[in-house]
Amino acid sequence: MSVLNKVRKNLPHIKQNTELLFNNTGLCIKIISCTLSVCYFFSFWSKSSTVFGVTPGYLFPPSFWLWTPFTFCFFETHLWQVLLDIAMVAVCGKLIEPLWGELQVLVFFAIVNVGVALACAVFYYVLYMCTWDPELLFSVHVRGLAGYLAGVTVAVKQIMPDSTVLDTPAGRITNRNVPLYTIFIALVLWFIGFVDGTKPTMVISGVLMSWTYLRFYQRHTNGTRGDMADNFTFASFFPVIVQPPISVLSNSVYSIFVKAGICRKTVRRVDIASAPTGITVALPGIRSHDMDRRKLLALKALNSRLVDTNKDAPRMDNIESERRDSVVISIGDSEQTSKLSPANMVSNKTT
Repeated sequence: MSVLNKVRKNLPHIKQNTELLFNNTGLCIKIISCTLSVCYFFSFWSKSSTVFGVTPGYLFPPSFWLWTPFTFCFFETHLWQVLLDIAMVAVCGKLIEPLWGELQVLVFFAIVNVGVALACAVFYYVLYMCTWDPELLFSVHVRGLAGYLAGVTVAVKQIMPDSTVLDTPAGRITNRNVPLYTIFIALVLWFIGFVDGTKPTMVISGVLMSWTYLRFYQRHTNGTRGDMADNFTFASFFPVIVQPPISVLSNSVYSIFVKAGICRKTVRRVDIASAPTGITVALPGIRSHDMDRRKLLALKALNSRLVDTNKDAPRMDNIESERRDSVVISIGDSEQTSKLSPANMVSNKTT
């Protein structure tokens, strides 16, 4: 009873914080959040993990349960996971949707989740071929938004790489470090038995799928695809000391994918500008997209400052009105300041 009483007392605060969290978010974010809430009640059905989750042995032939890559992300086992998913989806709506647009957020949600489902299924198939353990095919059920949440950290790293998340004695933790920390935390939670083995697999797959899509395939309003900026390379996810060997390995894999036709080779174009500066080198997908992203962030920061200024404006007007109504009276060598109402000022004039 005491727990229920505490919940009832805090219910207005919970409602207020929820409204603030979902305020000014798009319809897509609200639909995803409502679907997560409704599907949680279906998770109490004993066969929900098999029917709606991705089971590697049923996804590929001969079963072909092709609907599971589209439904697995909406089903969680525990309530705290549902609440975490809803909170992160709302944060995605606050940070990413104003810059990308509602359609791009929906495309990102679909591509990352479907990619995570396929990647996890292939991973467990490979494990099965190494161990010949049939439980890896039919007892493993992949479900939840862990992969998408990891993908959101990659998107935030792309948009605001240098924003500080946490200050520690060892140094700052910025958004560029969050994806790697997310993988590390998922592995630790699996090692201590707090989550099952599918969660780290989903997190790693989500980071890889999100980075691949944002790096090479995402369409932008200026006609380019991907983001080939130097601060968004695969090696940038790792500490500086290990980036050189990882760069060599990732560039080799990228060259193989280019030859196989999976990825397109980066096109570098030189435009002769009419400006007096002479020649301007434009790298599609690098400079233009990076500058557009910085302009949007600067405009967002400017708008927030203008809102704060407008809030402070009435306060300054009150101070100015008080100064106008104050009268300085000189008595000998001393001065006294008194506040007079308009009625008193009129009476003084008549006298």
